[in-house]
Amino acid sequence: MEAKQDLSAQGLMTQAKADPKKWGKVPSDSEIAETLKAVQARGIKTILAKDKKEALEKLKELIPAGSAVTNGSSTTLIEIGFVDFLKNGKHGWKNLHEEILAEKDMQKQGNLRRKSVTDTDYFVSSVNAIAKTGELVATDASGSRVTAFPFAAKNLILVSGANKITKDLNTALERIREYAFKLENVRAQKVYGSPRRIGKTFIINIEMFSGRTTLILVKEELG
Repeated sequence: MEAKQDLSAQGLMTQAKADPKKWGKVPSDSEIAETLKAVQARGIKTILAKDKKEALEKLKELIPAGSAVTNGSSTTLIEIGFVDFLKNGKHGWKNLHEEILAEKDMQKQGNLRRKSVTDTDYFVSSVNAIAKTGELVATDASGSRVTAFPFAAKNLILVSGANKITKDLNTALERIREYAFKLENVRAQKVYGSPRRIGKTFIINIEMFSGRTTLILVKEELG
């Protein structure tokens, strides 16, 4: 049997030639508190979780039974156990992501993926960086993940390790180029056999709709 690949940041670090000392460190409690306060000031609800297990429980509490749920591709969601939990069907939600993957025609699957963003009650994903000044930043190649962030999804839940906190927005964008992209590029070549590129980047500067966006920040290195 083929061994399961380690697609975590730790497993990809050497090949990606990324710098974990600069970009992967969990900051102090005071820095975390400062960041959460800045995020809240931008209209985003915040929840602090001590570890992966608590993060998953907090996430499950946010989504009522009967809700339509889908998620963006995220190593963080895999690491906290959300992806496996969504697949097992024991949650009482409608799993739109499962319906998308069940469609084998790529053109039809793309149409379902676009439609799911507006049909979903809760879109769950992660971010690539969080500025201490409160901005949340995410990027992907095609835009399939960040499409939901601005407006389309009714509710947006973002889960992130505290290691993604940076001193400001410019440093957050630098983290994407110098760390997150390098790791994702290696991961994509292992999984899909092709390299990645930074296609579309989205910055949440202000959330105008009260209660729409929630950040679950985990006091661990994730993603």
